[in-house]
Amino acid sequence: MKGMGNMMKQAQKLQSQMMKLQEEMADKTVETTAGGGMVKVIANGRQQVVSIQIEKEVVDPDDVEMLQDLILAAVNEALSKSQEMAAAEMSKLTGGLNIPGIM
Repeated sequence: MKGMGNMMKQAQKLQSQMMKLQEEMADKTVETTAGGGMVKVIANGRQQVVSIQIEKEVVDPDDVEMLQDLILAAVNEALSKSQEMAAAEMSKLTGGLNIPGIM
């Protein structure tokens, strides 16, 4: 029974560490650009877009579709990088174990 108690303590410790990591992920960011830097997107470790910057030169009322495509590409890349960052941080915490349902 002592082994089960130790496992429970370790599980509780891991859960506490994971909650702390999730809070910290809101402060960690990734940045991506599209169109040679004309559109810049910053996302945090919680896969939330926190900033979008668009250079004036790329705003063309006659070609709105290009701007939409650039924004979409930058947002998708930022979210992808954010997910990779979160997975890497979680891997450090779990020692590389892939635990289903975590982040």
